[in-house]
Amino acid sequence: MNSGLAAALQFAGSLPGSILLTLGQAVVVVCACSDMVRMLSVPRSHRRYLANTVFRTLVVPAILATAVRALLDAASGVWPTVTAGMFVLVVLIYRWRTDTDEDSWWKGKGKALGRWFSRRISLVLRPAPAAAMSLD
Repeated sequence: MNSGLAAALQFAGSLPGSILLTLGQAVVVVCACSDMVRMLSVPRSHRRYLANTVFRTLVVPAILATAVRALLDAASGVWPTVTAGMFVLVVLIYRWRTDTDEDSWWKGKGKALGRWFSRRISLVLRPAPAAAMSLD
């Protein structure tokens, strides 16, 4: 086994690692429950808007937590758990990529926040003009 994976398995067995893995699984459960509420709610309702906002916010951390858990299970050789983790990972990615017509916070204020953030980053990453550089 790779020494990095051995260290990751050792950290996962410790108390802080177990707490992080448990928090990751909690994020996955909240994401799945909000997706279920989104599916069962009336279209264009406030309940569906909130459920979709929670799902869209938590789906990326849930995917990362599931992938890390599946990698740790694969490194330890627990293959039934790897299979279940990969199934959850595929379902999360599928639900995230296919249901994009819903209204959520990310469609309005989230896009404005993204534009604001990209403008700030572009100002920081702008190269200096050649005249301002001195070759002393």
